[in-house]
Amino acid sequence: MRPIVAIDGPAGAGKSTVSKKLAQRLGFTLIDTGAIYRCVALAAKRRGVAFDDDQGLAEIVASIDIRFRTDRGDNRVLLGEEDVSEAIRTPEMSMAASQVSARKVVRDGLLGLQRRLGQGGGVVLEGRDIGTVVFPMPR
Repeated sequence: MRPIVAIDGPAGAGKSTVSKKLAQRLGFTLIDTGAIYRCVALAAKRRGVAFDDDQGLAEIVASIDIRFRTDRGDNRVLLGEEDVSEAIRTPEMSMAASQVSARKVVRDGLLGLQRRLGQGGGVVLEGRDIGTVVFPMPR
């Protein structure tokens, strides 16, 4: 089995920069957990679900299809079959992602998705709580 690399830390610590370079060097898939929350926010906006509507957000999280792929060195984010890499990086989606990520139903619901994306290894997961909650180190 190939390893799972977890890059954890606070905002502004350089997680994204290090993760991208490491994934490229290792030939691993980069899984940006912040992008996952942004996808939930984008899906909620498109479906008209309020960012504090736990029931609506739970339905989105239960059915959301998010994948990552590398295209000529760029990490691309797919929501279903649509490449939403640019759509999720707007200031509006940044603010919306902060709102949905504060919802317990979203955090709990995405935990399983993050673990599935890392199954089999060969991935670099980047984001808060990756090494402590999503893939904690065995003691």
